[in-house]
Parts: sequence; C-alpha cells; structure tokens
Amino acid sequence: MNCIFCEILNGNIPCNKVFENDNFIAILDAFPANEGHTLIIPKKHFENIFEIDGEILKEGYFIAQKIANSIKKSFGIENINILQNNGALAGQTVNHFHIHIVPRKENDNVIIKSTPVSIDNEKIKNIIDSIKSNM
Repeated sequence: MNCIFCEILNGNIPCNKVFENDNFIAILDAFPANEGHTLIIPKKHFENIFEIDGEILKEGYFIAQKIANSIKKSFGIENINILQNNGALAGQTVNHFHIHIVPRKENDNVIIKSTPVSIDNEKIKNIIDSIKSNM
C-alpha cells in the first residue's frame, strides 16, 4: 500500500504536528486552503467513512471540535468548514480517512459550492424509503 498518511505516521515524511494521542495525529495541511488548515488522521489505516470503526470516528470528530475551537481562538475567527471526503468523485485525494478543518476569513479564496437539484415529492418519498430500508 502506498499511502502518504501512513508514511507520515511511520515517520518517513516530516509533518507539522499540532496534536497527537494514541489513535490520532493532527497536522497542518501541506497544501492548505487557508492558514491553519488542519488534517485529523487516524493512526490506523481506514480508507474512508465506510470502513472506519465507529468509536474511532466518534473520537475523530471530538478532536475536530477541540482543534476547531483552538483555531477559532488562535486566529480570532468565527467561521470554519469541517470536511470529510469519501471517494474520488467526492474529492478524496488520499485514500486514508481524514477530516479537514478549514478556517474561513472574509474574501478568502476557498470555494465550497454546489448547485441545488430539483426533486419532486414522489422522488423525495422514494429516497427516504430507500435510505431507511438500507440502515
């Protein structure tokens, strides 16, 4: 397996670490969207949200909240995106589960945007039924 995050975790690639515990490391993104853009990475390799252990996932988002609050205070900001991509079409470029914390500032160049789709009530009902039946 050729995983850049596993290489970082194994000490083969340097990083700018802001947090570490038994299960996670948090590092500054090497290609940040904004100053303070941080990645929260589990030490155990999980490709995406479909594979990660639920308890590890919970801990990761607890850490995300903790780091987001710290970034908020450090930069004197009120706005942050917390993102997590799964699969190439969703923008995942490293196939190792990770959470992005992206500080936001007025007039920054970060663009996270979609165009709403129109869905009729019958289709909405079918979507709800399908999601519920597959849980």
